[in-house]
Amino acid sequence: MNDSVTTADRPAHVPEVAYYAFDIFRDPGLLEEPHLRALELHSDAPPVFWTPFNGGHWIALRFRDAHHIARHPETFSSELIPPELKQAMMDAMPEGTPRQPQLTPLMMDPPEHTRYRLPLQRAFAPKTVAALQSDIERQAHELVDAVIADGGCDVIPAIAEQLPVRVFLRMMGLPAERLAEFRQLAREVFEPSEFDPKVYGRRIRNIVDAMSGVIAQRRESPRDDLISMLWSLEVDGEPVSPELMEDYAALLFLAGLDTVVNAIGFGVRHLATDMELQDTLGASPELIGEATEELLRRYTFTVPVRRVTQDTHVGGQLLKAGDRVMLYLPAADLDPEEFPDPARFDLARDNKAHMLFGAGPHRCLGSHLARLELQTLYRVLLERLPRFRLDPERPVRISAGQNLSISSLPLRWD
Repeated sequence: MNDSVTTADRPAHVPEVAYYAFDIFRDPGLLEEPHLRALELHSDAPPVFWTPFNGGHWIALRFRDAHHIARHPETFSSELIPPELKQAMMDAMPEGTPRQPQLTPLMMDPPEHTRYRLPLQRAFAPKTVAALQSDIERQAHELVDAVIADGGCDVIPAIAEQLPVRVFLRMMGLPAERLAEFRQLAREVFEPSEFDPKVYGRRIRNIVDAMSGVIAQRRESPRDDLISMLWSLEVDGEPVSPELMEDYAALLFLAGLDTVVNAIGFGVRHLATDMELQDTLGASPELIGEATEELLRRYTFTVPVRRVTQDTHVGGQLLKAGDRVMLYLPAADLDPEEFPDPARFDLARDNKAHMLFGAGPHRCLGSHLARLELQTLYRVLLERLPRFRLDPERPVRISAGQNLSISSLPLRWD
């Protein structure tokens, strides 16, 4: 991450009372206890505020405001670069520049978003995902087998990064022996950093290039895997093009790995500090589903961004066309107006309706798979390991940015 700090001047339409200096990458509280810092924002900052860091942008803290923004793409666009500017950037690229894959349909708005999302829904339907359970469970047991005799491990590289990559390779039909290569590609993309379109585009291109041989093979010789299934899709009656296949493959790679890795990190960290919860879930594994939802609410880590397309008001503030607004979901899911005593993990909480998987047209397609991976892993950990705890001699390392994440989580068990 670039250590230089640049700030933008406060625009004329931003009143002083709506100004709050908060850096999503460098705020010290985020790097220590990010969710406590997110909770503090409800007391320290306006519900919707403008920060000068990272080019200057708005941040929405409250659940109801974030939910409203997510459900109104006509005003809050997921296409962060306006179409005319995107075309100009493409026209300015030197001849022979490799095509930059687009995260279709993530960076689109309805109705175009709907056209490209519908074909993917088949791949992530609940019935399709449920068929993966035995394989996910087998992978989880193998990962625990590799560390259980050691009396401890760093959960992130040993388990959290491994499980979703193994599941992804299996689903896509990619060779398991390339696991280390794909893990490295994932680390490069998910490394917390300020957004640089050129760097980000190059890293996405690297992912597609790593899959390109298998993608081409499956077009000619289909198998029982997701890449082959994608080749069989149609969009508005037209077959999937090679360019769209690149876009789909890049999106599935990013969506399938990052969310689960981060959720495992925060979820296992909480379990490691709550022995009573470990005992409860170990004795009553049927409660693991409820526990998973409360862990996702309590430790939401995603920060979606939207571009304002027309002047509008949110949380009493005027947002102008062209402004950026971040939905700070780690704070929205700790909103005391929505969740009484929000910092408390409450297995019996009536309302666990978090926004980690989004809302509106962009609600996460892979939420069923993510939940299955999380619930299966928690169950296997609680079945196989003795009570586990944080390693007092090795610190937890936390990263901040457009995702909160744990990069190192050392555990011990007897």
